[in-house]
Order: sequence, then C-alpha cells, then structure tokens
Amino acid sequence: SWLAQEILYREALEEHLSGKPEIRKLLDEVARGVLSRQLMNQQLASKINITETDLETYYAANKVEFIEPAKARIGHILVAEEQQARDLVKRLKDGADFAELAKEHSADEATKSSGGRIDVDVTKGSHVPVIGDANGLNDSIFAAEAPAVLDEPVKTEKGWEIVRVDTKQAERQKNFDEVRQHVMMMLTDQKRQDVQQAYIKQMMDKYNVVIHTSALTP
Repeated sequence: SWLAQEILYREALEEHLSGKPEIRKLLDEVARGVLSRQLMNQQLASKINITETDLETYYAANKVEFIEPAKARIGHILVAEEQQARDLVKRLKDGADFAELAKEHSADEATKSSGGRIDVDVTKGSHVPVIGDANGLNDSIFAAEAPAVLDEPVKTEKGWEIVRVDTKQAERQKNFDEVRQHVMMMLTDQKRQDVQQAYIKQMMDKYNVVIHTSALTP
C-alpha cells in the first residue's frame, strides 16, 4: 500500500497535477483542515490539565449523575387467555414451581426453556425487557416484595403475562472509584468545549469577524 502510494505520488508530480486549479483548491482545503485541527490540538494540550482534585470536585458537584437506579430481575409466563393466566397464578400462590409451569405453558419460546427467566435487568421507571410496561407493570414490579409472583396477570399485545419478581436492588449512589474513568471523560469533554469556545472567540476578536445575519435570511 505504501509503495503504491509512493509511486502514484511521484507520477502525479511528473504530470504536474498539483498545478491544476481544481487540485490546488482541493489541497488548500485539506491543508486548512489539517492546520486548523493541529492549532486547536495545541491549545487543548496546553490548557487542559486535570488533577485528581478536579475529578473529585466534579464528582461531588454532580453526584446525581452517578446514581444507579433501582433494578430487578424477573421471570414470566405468557399465555393466550385471561382465565388460564389466573388459574396459573392461583397454582403458583399454592406452591407450584414457576419454572416448571413456564416450561409447560409459556408461549414465549425464547424464555420457556429457561423456566421463564428474563436475563436482563428491569430498571425502575423504564421499559420492561421482553414484556413492555403494559398497565403499569414496572410500578407493580418495584412495589412487590422479592421473591414473589404478582397477584394479577397483565394484559399485553402478546397475551396475558404472569410475572414473578425474583430479586430487587435498591437505588444506590456509585462511589468515586467506580466512576472515576467516566468522570474523567465527562470533565475532559467539558474542558475541551470550554477551551474551544474561548479560543474561537479570541480568534474572532483578533480577526474582527462580523457575521452579517441579514445575509442568512430567506
């Protein structure tokens, strides 16, 4: 690849392609992009210096950004008829094995072989994986004690859902060590934007840039 580029470059010089107006224009556009990016990168490198104290201060001021919402793991049995769903809920309340009933009755081929288990967290206030949040299902999941089968089956577009809440995890504040890398990324992005905006403003003032907004109207 390098050899091919080299011999093509030499041949282009032999044919004086760089002297053609359309090629000069293209080279000028490439040079503008390279030089402007290099200048901005120099500014960023010289003005962004993030210390451990900066990270800790940013974390303390934005702790709400690093709260892990409440989560739950659930299982489900999907059936076509309401009465069948209610009968299965009664059997479960009487001590029947949820996994066995799921394997025997569930219409969801993706989960029935695993006893109805859904291997994705349900996050409080969001969509319920596989099922959806029909009829306030998310609220019902987080109102229940775990482990427990919800008292009422839920009607969805697919049919009737019997849901068991297996585990729940309360909302928690992530500590600094857990999110240090994320904090570094967020603070770096913020400082990069600040430096870019300030430097562009400085250069606009230096070159007396005036934007004629009237030229932009229809």
